[in-house]
Amino acid sequence: MKVIKLHQQESDLIRMAVDNNRQAQQKIYTQFAPKMLGVCRQYIKDLHHAEDLMITAFMKVFTNLKNFENKGSFEGWIRRIMVNECISYIRVHKKVSYSEDEYYKEEGFNGIESELSVADIQYLIDALPEGYKMVFNLYAIEGYMHKEIGEMLGISEGTSKSQLSHARKVLQQQINKAKNYENGTE
Repeated sequence: MKVIKLHQQESDLIRMAVDNNRQAQQKIYTQFAPKMLGVCRQYIKDLHHAEDLMITAFMKVFTNLKNFENKGSFEGWIRRIMVNECISYIRVHKKVSYSEDEYYKEEGFNGIESELSVADIQYLIDALPEGYKMVFNLYAIEGYMHKEIGEMLGISEGTSKSQLSHARKVLQQQINKAKNYENGTE
């Protein structure tokens, strides 16, 4: 019963926000802003730029709220707007290059264990070249498939796979380096 009630409350909140009820809009913003800032931060290094993008994306959320059909997750719908806003920003403001080689190798991190904090991992992801970083985030964090990533970024599916493979390789090297540093072997 609670699931239905929670869903109904969300639907009522959305309906009120569509009618420009500022309290409903504020409640949506307050509920989702912390998580959505994290989403923006995955793509944008600078926290202030990430916050600006999140606010811009929330403006798009409220402008297009009437188009949300209550099919699927409301949070997922908002998240997609955040990701698209970040990708648009990166396309306009940064020169992103993708290597066109079709070589890729699906591999994990091969059981590398390290005492890296979330901040350390975010730092390593931030250090990736923009093309690697965007594909890595879209695939590993957002869960998009390579075909979808290719369509979103205007690259081939093979290039998406290659970028992911390169990103994983760079991250694996950096994690190994950190692990060796922790162990005193570097």
